[in-house]
Amino acid sequence: MNDFDQLWIWDDPATASSLGWYRAVAANRKPAKFRIARTIPVALSLAQSSEDELWDEIDRLTPLFLARWRGIREASDAWGPPAPGASLLELCRELTQRMLTHCNFCQWDCQVDRSRASKFGACKLAADTRVSSYFHHAGEELVYRGTHGSGTIFFTSCNMRCAFCQNGDISTDKDNGLAVDAHDLAVMAWLLRMEGCHNINWVGGDPAIHLHKIVEAIALLGRDFAQPSNDDLARVLRVKADYFGKAELFPYFATYEGAFNVPMLWNSNFYLSDPAMKILRLLMDVWLPDFKFGPGRCAISLARTPRYWETVTGYLKLVHDWGEDLTIRHLVMPNHVECCTYPVLDWIAEVMPDAQVNIMDQYRPDNFCDPTSAKYQERYATIARRPETSEVQAAYDHAHLRGLNFEAVTYEKRRRGLVA
Repeated sequence: MNDFDQLWIWDDPATASSLGWYRAVAANRKPAKFRIARTIPVALSLAQSSEDELWDEIDRLTPLFLARWRGIREASDAWGPPAPGASLLELCRELTQRMLTHCNFCQWDCQVDRSRASKFGACKLAADTRVSSYFHHAGEELVYRGTHGSGTIFFTSCNMRCAFCQNGDISTDKDNGLAVDAHDLAVMAWLLRMEGCHNINWVGGDPAIHLHKIVEAIALLGRDFAQPSNDDLARVLRVKADYFGKAELFPYFATYEGAFNVPMLWNSNFYLSDPAMKILRLLMDVWLPDFKFGPGRCAISLARTPRYWETVTGYLKLVHDWGEDLTIRHLVMPNHVECCTYPVLDWIAEVMPDAQVNIMDQYRPDNFCDPTSAKYQERYATIARRPETSEVQAAYDHAHLRGLNFEAVTYEKRRRGLVA
C-alpha cells in the first residue's frame, strides 16, 4: 500500500489536491464514507416509516454526516463508534429498496415497479442484478489502477444506448454474466480489496440501474462483514476475469483501525437522478464520470438519450460544489471535436476549472459503428473510424488554451517505467 502512496503522480500538486480524500482512504489513513455513515444513528423505524419519512430523516442526518466527514477529512477528528442500531448506512439501503418499486434511479424516471417485474423501463431490468466480470483493472488512470489494480465490478445493461459502446456485449445484453445478490457483490468487493485493489470501481453498462444491490452490498460490508466461506468464493470466482484468480490476501491493505475499509468509486455516465445523488453523496469517496457529448443533438443521434447536457452538467456541478474528489473523462470521437469536445472542455473551464480531466484518445469503432461487424449500421459511418491524430491534438491544444488540469492524468501512460 505504501507503493501506491508513493506513486510519482502524487507529486503533481493538482492531482494531489483533487484526490486527497480518495488517496487517504485508499492508503487507510482515513475511514471510507460508508464507515462514517455507519456511525450516524437513525431516529425512526426503517420498516415502519413511509418513504417520505425516510427522506425527511436522510435530509436531517446529511448535515450531521457532512460535519463528521469534514472533521475527519480536515482535522483528523475521531470517526466514532458504530451506531448501536440502524444507522444512516441502513437508511440508504432501505431507501433504495423503496425507490425500486417506482424506479427513479436515473434521469429516465421510469416509475416502474421493478420488484414485480410486470413492466420494464429503459434499462429493461427487473430487481435482479447481473455481473459480467470483476477483476483488478490495470487499464484505468494511474491514480485508480495504482500498483495492484482498480477493483472493478462490471454490471450488465445500461440506461444509455451509445452506438459506439466498447462494452456493447454487456451494455446491450441484460442477461450477460452471473446473477448476483448483495452478498455476492460484497464478497467480490471484499476479495478485491483483500487482494490489494486500491478501490471498488462500480461500473457497467452503468451502475446507477443497480443502485439497490450496490447500496445493500456496501451496507453488508459496513456491518462487520465476515470472511466469506469457500462456497461463497467458489460462486463468485466463476466471473473473476484476471490473472489474480484467488490470490494471496493482504488484510493490512484493507483495514482502518481494525475495520474493513476501501474507497468507493462511482464510474458512471452521470445520467442520474436527484434522489440517487442524495444517497451516493453519503457513500462514494471518489467520482469518475463520463462527459461525452456537447449541448447539441449528438446525445440523441449517437446514444438516444434526451436531456443529456443539462443532466450531466447539473450533476457534475453539484459534485464539484460539494467539494468531492473527481476525475472527469472525455472521449475524443471522430468528427465530434467541434460539436462535443470543445463545448465540454469550455464548460469545465468556465464552471470548474480546477477539476481533473482525462482527455482520452482510445476511441475505436465498436458495437453498431464497426464496419467489420454484422451489427454495423451505415448511419454511423461518420464515427466508423478512429480519431485522427490531428483531432486528438486539437483537443489537447484546446485544453491547454483553457488552462485545464489534464496533463498528468491524460499523459501519464506515455511515461516510461510505469507500473500498470
